[in-house]
Amino acid sequence: MTRRLRFLLTPCLAWLGGCAIFGGSGDAPPDKPSNACAIFSEKDDWYPAIRKSADRWGVPIALQLAFIKQESGFDAEAQPPRRKFLGLIPTTRPSSAYGYSQALDGTWEGYIRATGNRGADRDDFDDATDFIGWYCHISHQKLGIAKHDAYNQYLAYHEGQGGYSRRSYASKDWLLKVARKVETQTQRYGEQLIGCVVELEEEYDD
Repeated sequence: MTRRLRFLLTPCLAWLGGCAIFGGSGDAPPDKPSNACAIFSEKDDWYPAIRKSADRWGVPIALQLAFIKQESGFDAEAQPPRRKFLGLIPTTRPSSAYGYSQALDGTWEGYIRATGNRGADRDDFDDATDFIGWYCHISHQKLGIAKHDAYNQYLAYHEGQGGYSRRSYASKDWLLKVARKVETQTQRYGEQLIGCVVELEEEYDD
């Protein structure tokens, strides 16, 4: 690319990327995202939220936490990166995924219709955990996937329940590896929570 063309494109880049660079004021991700006890110690309102979802839908806390870590890295305003024209100019995003759970527009709207949670926001941790619990509950009902089965629950979450039933994941080796990663993270979170669950429950009851 010539120097002149690059010079002309610079204002476009600044204009299109401005919101991503300067915008957003969501809750910052936890300092130690791989440690469940550290997460809940830092974010003291997260445990009551995720515990409420676990009680409502029967989906383990460790599994929900692992889903959020994989999908958004605990970034409240996470979105897929924009495609780039000429390798420089940001254009459209590949999907409407947004927030902690990376729920798509249509799936989120389906959740709101099904649960009546009219004020739900994808960048709200409480709503994101409730969404994940609800989605895994529906996957259990429709597909027979156990609610503690992080591997298959994640495949259904990523591919959609219809895609999972068609085994759309079978040819995606990269996705199978990610699902195993989520399964491993779920196990680690579960083991970590054993060491702090009594304290968390005492604070929850208070």
